[in-house]
Amino acid sequence: MRSIAELDLQYAHRFYGFKGEAQYLHGHTGHLTIEVEDSVNAGVNMVFPCNEIQKTAWDLLRNFDHALILREDDPLLPAILDVYEKQGIRNGAPTNKMMGPAFKTDLATAYPECRLVVTKETMTVEGMIKIVYDLLKDKLNIAKITFTSGVNAATADYKVEGSMDRCPLCGITLVNGVCPKCGYTKR
Repeated sequence: MRSIAELDLQYAHRFYGFKGEAQYLHGHTGHLTIEVEDSVNAGVNMVFPCNEIQKTAWDLLRNFDHALILREDDPLLPAILDVYEKQGIRNGAPTNKMMGPAFKTDLATAYPECRLVVTKETMTVEGMIKIVYDLLKDKLNIAKITFTSGVNAATADYKVEGSMDRCPLCGITLVNGVCPKCGYTKR
C-alpha cells in the first residue's frame, strides 16, 4: 500500500545552452508528489503519516523553494555570487528564513545561505525527480515521484525493497531503534 504526500516549490532557473524560451531566467511553481510504499503499520493503521513524509522531504527540499537553480557551468553563476557578495548577502542575511541544511550530492549542491542550488544537469522536471530521489531514498521507501512545473510533467517509478522499521505509536521510521518524534524505543 502507499501513502502519498504533496509539496509546492517556487523557484527560478534557466536552461543554459538551450535554444528556446527556457534559455532566459524565469520562474515556476513546481508541484511534487511523493508516494511511499510499505506494509500498513498495525500500530497506527497507515503506511507512513503523510505529514511526516512532507516534513522529511521539506527538511531538504526547502532549499529549492524561492531559490535560484543554475547548472554548474552556467556563466550567470559567478555573476550572481559576485552580486550577492557586493550586497553582503552571499553568506546569508537575518531575513533569509528558507534555509534548509546544506547538502552536496553527485547531482546538486545547496547553498542555503544565499538561496542557491547548483546542479550538474539542466534543471528539468526529470532532473528534479532524480535529485529528490537521491536526497530522500535512504529516508523513505519511495515508490513513485511525480513533478510538474508549468505545462511540464514527469514521473518515475522505483522498486521498493524491504520494509523500514517504523514506530508503532506514530508510524515514522525508527533511527537506531528509537522514534525521533515520540521517543518510543524498540525492544
